[in-house]
Amino acid sequence: MSTPANNAYVNPNSLVSTAWLAERLTSPDIRVVDATYYLPVQGKNARAEYEARHIPGAVFFDIDEIADTSVPLPHMLPSPEKFSSRMRKLGLGDGNKIVVYDAHGMMSAARVWWTFRAFGHRDVAILDGGLPKWIAEGRPVDDVLPHPRERHLTARFNNFLVRDKEQVRANIASKREQLVDARSAARFQGAEPEPWPGRRSGHVPGSFNVPYTDLLNPANKTFLPAERIRARFQQAGVDLDKPVICSCGSGVTACVLAFALHLVGDENVAVYDGSWSEWGLPGDTPIEP
Repeated sequence: MSTPANNAYVNPNSLVSTAWLAERLTSPDIRVVDATYYLPVQGKNARAEYEARHIPGAVFFDIDEIADTSVPLPHMLPSPEKFSSRMRKLGLGDGNKIVVYDAHGMMSAARVWWTFRAFGHRDVAILDGGLPKWIAEGRPVDDVLPHPRERHLTARFNNFLVRDKEQVRANIASKREQLVDARSAARFQGAEPEPWPGRRSGHVPGSFNVPYTDLLNPANKTFLPAERIRARFQQAGVDLDKPVICSCGSGVTACVLAFALHLVGDENVAVYDGSWSEWGLPGDTPIEP
């Protein structure tokens, strides 16, 4: 991984400030996406909250619907055909710079950033601090639902950015890649129950733990400087010169880790799509407490 002499991000264009977006909100090539997602146990309706209040012009990306709904696991990646179809209806396509945010500040926006990249669309960025920072600064929100003009998106699936259960299982022995888990330390250690019903507690043998919240400023959920991002992974035992797979509860906050590593220079971080919602099911997948 390349490391600049200063504390700058290697890929700074992937993270945009609220001021940057405010200046370009009406630009014809900019598309804004609300990617808010809530766990079922949180009891909130992300679409309803979007409809009540969002950044003007933003469309809503439903992580649970723009997914492979034929499998019992939550929000697994859709087929390229379904992704292209849904993006066309949202007016998100080739030639657009897409800016993604969520109502947490940073949680599910990274999942949508990674999804676009997994389907070959690289001109996608995350709004640093998300909707809370935007609102705290007095910037506009509205409840007007946009009616975007359909736009074609060419989806080319990049399997280098995705791992499945059998690849993760094989990696336990080969140790070719480092698995880094974004869940809280208590969940990683099996000391706290999983929010997904029926899952065992613990972690994949040999994996590392970097809770995704450790990569954010507590006050406003913006990303830490590059030097501190690198330091946090290194403190967990991760070698930043070796390949990484990111995992979490259901493949959402794993993407926060993948995005942070992208910021500091790793272009090819993979995500275990099924994550603990798959690995933690009763069965023969090995678990460490």
